[in-house]
Amino acid sequence: MDIRDNTLAVLTSARLGIIGGLFTCIAYPLLLFTPLPKHVVFILAALIGPALGVASFGLQQVLDLESAHVWSRLGAGLNALAGALLSAMLLVQLAVGEYAAGAKPSREVVSVWLGLDVAWDAYVGLGTICFSVAMLRHPRFGRAFAFAGLAIALVLLALNLYSFPTPPAAAGLVDVGPAVGLWYLAVTLQMWRSLGWVREQALSTQ
Repeated sequence: MDIRDNTLAVLTSARLGIIGGLFTCIAYPLLLFTPLPKHVVFILAALIGPALGVASFGLQQVLDLESAHVWSRLGAGLNALAGALLSAMLLVQLAVGEYAAGAKPSREVVSVWLGLDVAWDAYVGLGTICFSVAMLRHPRFGRAFAFAGLAIALVLLALNLYSFPTPPAAAGLVDVGPAVGLWYLAVTLQMWRSLGWVREQALSTQ
C-alpha cells in the first residue's frame, strides 16, 4: 500500500467513525423520546449497534495515529460488543411489544432486557474508560476529554451495578446515559475538527 492509499484508508476510517458517531448520538434519543413510524424504529434499533462499532473503530484509528495504544484497541472492541448488546436489548423490547399486542409483559420477560441493559452499560462503560486512558496524552483530546470520560464511565458502572437489576433512574438514582451520549457527541465533533490533523499525521508516519 503506497502513501496515498494508506492516507485515504485512515481518512476514510475517521470519516466513517464520525458518521457512525453522529448516527448513534442522534438515533438513540430519537428512539427514546420521539414518536416514529414502527418500521423506522425497527431500522434504527437494528443499525444503532453496528454504528457504535463503526464509530469506535474510527476513533481507535484516530487515537492510534499519535501512537499505537492497547487501550484504544480495547475500547474499540468493548464498544463494538456494547453496540451488539444495545441492538439486542432494543430489538428484544420491540419484539416483546409486537407479540404482547398491548398486554403487560411478565416480570420474567422484562428481566431479560433489563439484564441486557446492564450488560450494554457495563461494556460501554469499560470501553469509555479504555478510550479515556488512550486520550490522556493525545494532542487532539488530552486530559479534559480523558478525565471527563473516566468520571462519567465510573459513575455509570457504579450506579448500574449498585441498583441491579433495577435501572438507576427507576431506583431513584441518576441516569448517567445522557452524559455518556454527550461525551461521545463531543468526541465525535472533535474527530470532525481533527480531520486536517489526521491527514497530516497519516502522511508524516509513512
